[in-house]
Amino acid sequence: MLLHIPNVLTQDQVAYCRERLASASWADGRITAGYQSGKAKDNEQLPENDPVAIELGALIRNALKTNDNYFSAALPRVVYPPLFNRYRGGQAFGFHVDNAIRYDRSGQLVQPVRTDLSVTLFLAAPEDYDGGELIIEDTYGVQKIKLPAGDMVLYPGTSLHRVTPVTRGERLASFFWIQSMVRDDGDRRLLFELDLSIRRLTQSTPDHPSLVQLTGVYHNLLRRWAEV
Repeated sequence: MLLHIPNVLTQDQVAYCRERLASASWADGRITAGYQSGKAKDNEQLPENDPVAIELGALIRNALKTNDNYFSAALPRVVYPPLFNRYRGGQAFGFHVDNAIRYDRSGQLVQPVRTDLSVTLFLAAPEDYDGGELIIEDTYGVQKIKLPAGDMVLYPGTSLHRVTPVTRGERLASFFWIQSMVRDDGDRRLLFELDLSIRRLTQSTPDHPSLVQLTGVYHNLLRRWAEV
């Protein structure tokens, strides 16, 4: 499932992130790349233990705590501490698949994370740079993604994806991974669609007699599929 989640950060939060990142200590993006993806990666990145990365990562995780669509779609068990990258001057990232397991080197997590879901949170407005589209190949074809600042895209970690060259301006983003309570993408999609339907029905017809049954079906499926 590929999902666009709007307004994860407010515009004030985006502006604060950009201000902090403007004077941050950027490094070669290959510091977190595996062998294969390292050959395709050309960008800048904040080291995982950089104080700015840790501060802004906490801001993002706090914002996600109140986002119902994010929680319903991801069913997060473990969230990798958000990282930050920058593309400019023709930099790009060729086609690759994210590592299946990530080990946090910032000291915020003690356990490894299985990357069921990959996340990109855009921090630069699309009109501020040319290129920089996130290209994702999934079961529905090739998706080209370039979202407003503060918006986020959630997609399976198994997806082949790349970032096109940035030929003007700079592309700023946060990226991270999620180990879900429900490993299978198809199962997560069914649960998300069911939960979305329940929430919509609750808003339109709060006393509908089927709500209790539908909610029971949701939780019984979650009980069957979840790893906790």
